[in-house]
Amino acid sequence: MSLQSIQTDFVASVENRDAAGAILLVCEHASNAFPAPWGRLGLTDAQARAHVAWDPGALDLSRALAARLDAALVHAPASRLIYDLNRGPNRADAMAPRSEVHDIPGNTGLTPLDRLHRAEALYLPFHTSLQAEIVRRLALGRPTVLITIHSFTPVYHGQHRAVEFGVIHDADDRMARAIVAAAQDLSGLACALNEPYSAADGVTHTLRLHATPYGLANAMLEIRNDLIATPGQVEAMASQLAPVLQTALATMAEG
Repeated sequence: MSLQSIQTDFVASVENRDAAGAILLVCEHASNAFPAPWGRLGLTDAQARAHVAWDPGALDLSRALAARLDAALVHAPASRLIYDLNRGPNRADAMAPRSEVHDIPGNTGLTPLDRLHRAEALYLPFHTSLQAEIVRRLALGRPTVLITIHSFTPVYHGQHRAVEFGVIHDADDRMARAIVAAAQDLSGLACALNEPYSAADGVTHTLRLHATPYGLANAMLEIRNDLIATPGQVEAMASQLAPVLQTALATMAEG
């Protein structure tokens, strides 16, 4: 497979492009696919299905929210272990040799050229596609708020996480704070700002790359994955979060 064909095959997927809502949803860890030429990276079947390889439930939740919010959705086509699209190419954890408690054999001993090829094959096409969607919306004069959707494990390095819904911000905290306030008023979720991660952990790359330069309101949402493990749970969570996001949007408009 040539590099040119890889770049063509692994651009971002875009759904509901002409949706009327202001929110543009992004799901960077949507897939646990391990396509050629990289393959499984030496992982077991269980590891390839686990959170280490993707964000379980995040794409299903993104689609359910897109339907309720009349929102566009951009999502990724391959496992984050091949390339974590929410990390810059200078970051070691963009292609981590170890993630959580898992060694990733196929990411061990990567050369700078190996890293470049993956960045060219996955990172550049995805972020170019996402930027194109933003530019298209802005050129058409459409209000745009960037919201990224992630999920996290209930237990991390042996520690139970009590938070159920985390909202993370980068430089602009307005939308994140509005979402937290709305969630505390409208949902029964244990919600927290900058949990279980924060910008200090390097997890706001997509927001920094695409929202900040255009001055777009933005936030990163983290949902505990045991709460979106089944289709019924996904629908229930989307029904809780859609009014939260709508209320936050209204708060931003008033401000």
